[in-house]
Amino acid sequence: METGELGDIKRAQQTDSGDPVIEVDRLEKRYGDGEESVTAVDGISFAVKPGTIVGLLGPNGAGKTTTIKSMLGLVLPDAGSVSICGVDVYEEPDRAHSHVGAMLEGDRNVYWRLTVRENLEFFAGLGGQQPSELRERHDELLERLDLADRADTPVNELSKGMKQKVSLASTLARDVDVIFLDEPTLGLDVETSRDLHAELRRLAEEEGITIVLTSHNLDIIEAVSDRVIILNNGEVIADNDTDALVDLFETQAYRVVLDAPVPGSVRARLEREFGATCRTDGNRVTVEWFDTDSATMYAVMNLLAETGQELRDVESVDPDLEEVFLRLVDGADTATGTGADTAELGDGTDIRRSSEPATRHTGNGQTPEEDDTEAVTTATSTAGSSGGER
Repeated sequence: METGELGDIKRAQQTDSGDPVIEVDRLEKRYGDGEESVTAVDGISFAVKPGTIVGLLGPNGAGKTTTIKSMLGLVLPDAGSVSICGVDVYEEPDRAHSHVGAMLEGDRNVYWRLTVRENLEFFAGLGGQQPSELRERHDELLERLDLADRADTPVNELSKGMKQKVSLASTLARDVDVIFLDEPTLGLDVETSRDLHAELRRLAEEEGITIVLTSHNLDIIEAVSDRVIILNNGEVIADNDTDALVDLFETQAYRVVLDAPVPGSVRARLEREFGATCRTDGNRVTVEWFDTDSATMYAVMNLLAETGQELRDVESVDPDLEEVFLRLVDGADTATGTGADTAELGDGTDIRRSSEPATRHTGNGQTPEEDDTEAVTTATSTAGSSGGER
């Protein structure tokens, strides 16, 4: 039986059973000791079903990189557990890694002296599979990612965008159940990014592969993710289906464009009385406000008329994932009081708010989000995914 067929059977069994392919249970990670210690991850728990694309989001320092590294076994947590396909990542790392492929952020995910095809064969072999049995799979990957005519070209002769595609192809070079992708569209042009969107959906829907995706480009998260988990200050502040999360913030919102300049007193009144945001762009000022009704709209327009502001454009605004993300994170950062407050959104989604965003430092002066570069290379190579050269 072909290696690929074994992978298809294994994923079909997992899908039929309904068991989570990823389970994270009360994960905690602290850096430093005593009063100087900082909690980077604070009791995170979630489970992911097979064939799901999950977007993991959070501002810088939210704990998402520490969470990803803990899920890959690159960082040992202080408490909690992670299992992939029922295998404990910390007790049986090699067995867990056999189910995983990972492409982490950076341009050294592959070996530049090797050709494109040699990279695919190397990482497939590193994961314990015979490259000769995966030739057809590799040919299909090269075609889908527009790399076929560069198959025998050394990677160091390729553009940054092409190197990124080689990294992705190397991650997919063998049969895995879970893929971790960190900033996969970095360096890709618009057309290639769209092709990637389609490929990720195909992998999830046709092959039943589970994908954990992190990116600062929220458009790709909204376009391909079935579910979004948002972290802030080491905690999960939102976890819901992507569409449902956006729908929770389906409120009436408006955007008004004015001729600049707008006096500071007018800006202050807009912000104070209506919670509006004002942004200057050249000779225009854009004013936006949310959670409003028609009476508020008329009040804003009256204020602008009374103060002699020149109106250029008015439009209603539909919230997207970026707006949801910013409002959740801003709400968590500006909440008052001590400790963590928990509220509920919609159908049970937890929103946890902490009044004091943590400043994270490790012993070498780096943040946890920046640390463990060497470990990334070593462990992702062990996992049979793109490890790269130093």
